[in-house]
Amino acid sequence: MKDGVAEEIFKKFPKYIRGIVVGEGVSNFKEEKRLVELLRKEELKVRQNQVLQNLSEHPRIASWRSAYLKFGVKPTKHPPSVEALIRRIKKGKSIPFISNLVALFNYISLKHIVPSGGDDVAKVEGNLYLKFANGYESFTPLGSTAIQHPIPGEIIYTDDEKVLCRAWNWRNGDQTKIMPNTSKIVINIDCLPPVLKKEAEKITVELAQLVKNFCGGQVNYYLLDKDQTEVEI
Repeated sequence: MKDGVAEEIFKKFPKYIRGIVVGEGVSNFKEEKRLVELLRKEELKVRQNQVLQNLSEHPRIASWRSAYLKFGVKPTKHPPSVEALIRRIKKGKSIPFISNLVALFNYISLKHIVPSGGDDVAKVEGNLYLKFANGYESFTPLGSTAIQHPIPGEIIYTDDEKVLCRAWNWRNGDQTKIMPNTSKIVINIDCLPPVLKKEAEKITVELAQLVKNFCGGQVNYYLLDKDQTEVEI
């Protein structure tokens, strides 16, 4: 199976880097109390972080808002996933603990202020690609059975049959959602400046190690950029 980013995306966003963590034979059944504590501590840091008061002006959020506008999506209506997470916390709500794997990429998102999300590889058909939509692709939002279609030119994450995530990292699909019995996962970490390659790799390595520590299995990581647009996973 290939996981890649269309070259057209790098032409529009040449400094974009995608970290990929692949875990095979992972265990996602047991709730790890240590991980719950890590997530709650990171939530507390977000609540106390005065720099995050004007969230839309934070460099790591502003870069995503600008990117969304460039491909025709209003971030005020469809915010990047990491912005939505932080805004939820700032309103006094906690991030639901779904499972260890979901908690891990939410933790990384909050700690480093980068979008991150994952999919169950067993539910993927064919190859994985981040690309521009033609508008005919099918998407079923998380928790729904309704079928939607992205707008033409929207950046989408897809397999050979369906959209896994709309608007780059805005909303995940239902069909490849992570469940307690998920045993093979692919997690993406999306990085735009001011997050550069060295830091992107550091964050990706950190997440890979956390998956290994909390969920076991065989874990590998990869980086995609304009010079390496796809990998075999």
